[in-house]
Amino acid sequence: MEPSLILGPMVRHVEATSAALWVETARAGEVAVRLPGRDGQAVWRAPTFCVHGHHYALVEVTGLRPGERASYEVLVDDVVVWPVEDDPFPPPVLATTPPAGPLRVAFGSCRTSVPHDTVHHLTHGVDALRTYGLALAAGDPGPPGVPPDLLVLLGDQVYADATSAAMREFIASRRSLEEGPGEELADFEEYAHLYRLAWSEPALRWLFSWLPSLMIFDDHDIRDDWNTSLAWREEMARTSWWHGRVVAGLGSYWVYQHLGNLSVQARARDPLWVELQRRRASRPQEEVDLTDAVDDFADRADRDPLSYRWSYTHPLGASRLVVVDSRAARQLDPGRRAMLDTSEMAWLDEQLTGDVEHLVVATSLPYLLPPGIHHLEAWNEAVVAGAWGSRWRRPGEWLRQEFDLEHWAAFNDSFERVAAMVTEVADGRRGAAPASVLFLSGDVHHSYVTEVERVGASRILQLVCSPIRNPMPRLLRAVFAVFAHGVARPVGALLARSVRVPDPSLRWHGLAGPWFDNNVAVLDIEGEDLRAVWLAGRVVPGAGDDPHLTLVADVELDLPPVGAVQEPGVAHVHPEDGSRRWARLAVLGATGLGVAGLLWRRRR
Repeated sequence: MEPSLILGPMVRHVEATSAALWVETARAGEVAVRLPGRDGQAVWRAPTFCVHGHHYALVEVTGLRPGERASYEVLVDDVVVWPVEDDPFPPPVLATTPPAGPLRVAFGSCRTSVPHDTVHHLTHGVDALRTYGLALAAGDPGPPGVPPDLLVLLGDQVYADATSAAMREFIASRRSLEEGPGEELADFEEYAHLYRLAWSEPALRWLFSWLPSLMIFDDHDIRDDWNTSLAWREEMARTSWWHGRVVAGLGSYWVYQHLGNLSVQARARDPLWVELQRRRASRPQEEVDLTDAVDDFADRADRDPLSYRWSYTHPLGASRLVVVDSRAARQLDPGRRAMLDTSEMAWLDEQLTGDVEHLVVATSLPYLLPPGIHHLEAWNEAVVAGAWGSRWRRPGEWLRQEFDLEHWAAFNDSFERVAAMVTEVADGRRGAAPASVLFLSGDVHHSYVTEVERVGASRILQLVCSPIRNPMPRLLRAVFAVFAHGVARPVGALLARSVRVPDPSLRWHGLAGPWFDNNVAVLDIEGEDLRAVWLAGRVVPGAGDDPHLTLVADVELDLPPVGAVQEPGVAHVHPEDGSRRWARLAVLGATGLGVAGLLWRRRR
């Protein structure tokens, strides 16, 4: 008999007095969350709802106390289903946001769901998030020495276009792999199975059961290069399967990821949640089937990005987190390209303010690339727009899609608008300047830290953590290290000048990195002090089957007092930055750039 709980429990949006808990169940029923040790077994309940034959519930646990930690149980139809009997992991807890004190945010992106065996450790590396979960369960959190308060997953939580053997087997049981989209996902049923494969691993499931998580999509949650350009969208529209794919991708993303990102107040305004409550009120004895509403919503969200906002904010004690959708909100018309459409950009403009300790901006695509790569992407955008004449547009579009030239620099006007916003934050024109403006990102399959040079009272930093599990091939790592941090800078600047792209209004430099390990990062915020560590998993021969947590980098950032004019940044990095090591290897690997790049492109 199939267990009544398929996925979850997942603790999602948590504030000072509330917590959202999400589950997928095997059948219709009522889901309850019970706190046995509090107020005579306090219980919160929610009926399931159905989408394409799958059953879900999100229980809003309210009336909690700031900083409270309480063990909990999950019941389906009054039967305890979590924690399970003989569970080797510690009991799960609900922990609300404390009123003050240090805050630790774990983050990362890009996690493929393949087995944790010797073969896949060789091909995909050790899963850093699973390793971190195992270490936390064993009481060994690694630096900074205590468990995190929040997990922010910055894209590619699932890979809909690069499926595992288990996923391909499931697809083949339903349809021919010779028909479009072949080994890629086609519909909601396949997305549901993909999420099940991604999130049912025991250590990860335990981690999600107590560590609050927030998420935002990137391209592989839907498809590689999603919304790169108008040409890309037109190419997808000509296929027989794309419409069904994007509707299933966005609909399942709302169910599995986005619904839990929202606060109680934001959820009460969400159109799908409002529709769910309306249908429940009209037929209180029946499970609501939300299939048609989810499909219609997803279709509309794809056709008209202005119809829905995937971006959101979240309090971080005295600081603030702003999570930005850099995929679905794009405006792609030639001559009017923008990373964020007019409505989304206006919303971001309202969110980027001072009067906080730290302003943290999470966006799946790095805002600050190595300067040479930034110039190349800005040049490519201008070439596709016709700066070198019409005959260069098609080659430019090929380069854009083949080498993923689609970051903020490839939407240069949007980059500059955000630069103006953060400059005003840093120099105190939007309230008291925070100690720092931090960009957290993933996507690029390597990790690094960069800093903007002298803007105002706030330090402006970019912290990238990628991948959790999908490493760049070793040959390409060496080539990339020297190209991105050496050759690309003069070449990119020359090309950008050839199409009259102005120099960016911000100037920045690398502080640490790059690191190419599968890893998860932890940002430690304590007052004005910042520290960031990158942690990975290693399989130690003779030390058992489970991987061991290892330190990739420990970056201590010395911040000036709030209000002081910021000087060039100081970062203490432990262990030694690995970029020089990779640069030395680059000479040996340079001849393989083209072949390695194409092979990587196929696997991603």
